[in-house]
Amino acid sequence: MIAASLVPLFFLLTFFRQNVILTLAVIVGLIHVYVATNSSAEYLIQDLWFTLDREVLLSIPMFMFAGVIMSRGSIAARLVRVMTALTSPLPGGLGVGTILALAMFSSISGSGIVTMMAIGGLMYPALVKNGYGVHYSLGVLASGGTLGIIIPPSILMILYGFSTEVSVTDMFRAGWGPGLLMVVVLSVYTLIRHRNLPTTPIDFRELGSALKHGVTAIMMPVILLTGIYTGYFTVTEAAALSLFYALVVEVLIHRELGPRQIYEIGIETIKLLGSLMPLLAFANSFNVILDYEGVPQALLQWAQTWIDSGWMLLIAVNLLLLVAGALMDESSAILILAPLLAPLGTAYGFDPVHFGIIVIVNLQIGYVMPPVAINVIIAAAIFKQSFGTVCRAVIPFIGLMLLVLFLTITFPQLSLYFAGR
Repeated sequence: MIAASLVPLFFLLTFFRQNVILTLAVIVGLIHVYVATNSSAEYLIQDLWFTLDREVLLSIPMFMFAGVIMSRGSIAARLVRVMTALTSPLPGGLGVGTILALAMFSSISGSGIVTMMAIGGLMYPALVKNGYGVHYSLGVLASGGTLGIIIPPSILMILYGFSTEVSVTDMFRAGWGPGLLMVVVLSVYTLIRHRNLPTTPIDFRELGSALKHGVTAIMMPVILLTGIYTGYFTVTEAAALSLFYALVVEVLIHRELGPRQIYEIGIETIKLLGSLMPLLAFANSFNVILDYEGVPQALLQWAQTWIDSGWMLLIAVNLLLLVAGALMDESSAILILAPLLAPLGTAYGFDPVHFGIIVIVNLQIGYVMPPVAINVIIAAAIFKQSFGTVCRAVIPFIGLMLLVLFLTITFPQLSLYFAGR
């Protein structure tokens, strides 16, 4: 159990904001070379290779590439135009249209960060100009951008399925319940907060024109998700289709991007993968060692000694995940913690898919929970506001997200109904 003793060291170094990849690499290397019996650096290299040699992981770079293409092209702008045309008669309609555009773009990008950057760049000036205020505008874009975490396809769901052997397709299906609930909660809050703003009668000519020019953007999630849920193609094949569709639409149909821009987007995607793939490889090797050392079994025995019920487990898990999400990036949290927590959920009678969705919603909140708060950091940079200003702006939205988390935990069928379980 010497390897297990290094787990607190990992979390201690993470707490002091050390690089997660470097920390994992050093700890895993030390275990393989000096601690584990019958192991060596050669076994570490094999572990890394076997981890990345999985078909489902091919979907991650393709979803990321497609998401960046769409954020650079005109698909995001066309979705925004359709949604704002539909919601213009509502008080706070521009805010609701922004939320719907974030949700729609989430369903084709797979990334919360890409979603916020694509829609936020378009909508932040419009929201402020139309009387929604800086704080609301920052808060709704930073928090609404996290819809890409729970509305499928979601890269975090792919990582969770990879780490725990839970069906990624079932996770995608189950994400729709909390995802749609989050859209409703944010929209109702927007309508109440801005009920006194002037409204604009619906312009059917503008709506028709928006639909005509936005049909290619609207059809993408329909084709993508229908294919996944009917079993016509796998998650990896869906990712390939999304990349092909994005290239055809933005390069050949809309002609928004050329070879030079595609090359730059490719380089940007490779840089993003350069931080994710090493993390995934070392995290999986770390979890293999922990499993070999019996850490999950020891954790389960400890939990059964001190935790009397499923609700007590959920309280402990939720607190752990909220803290982890606030202190480290969510990919790191899910790759390190999911393999340890999933067996606990199963042992206490939770459906594996429902438990997975609880984990995902928790980590979604981590995207706007200081001090790490990736979406807050990016929002501060994009919208040229201080980190503290954006932190204050997301406080009411964190409360709304916690409400959705509570409802997701309390009503399992909110997730499981869509997964057919």
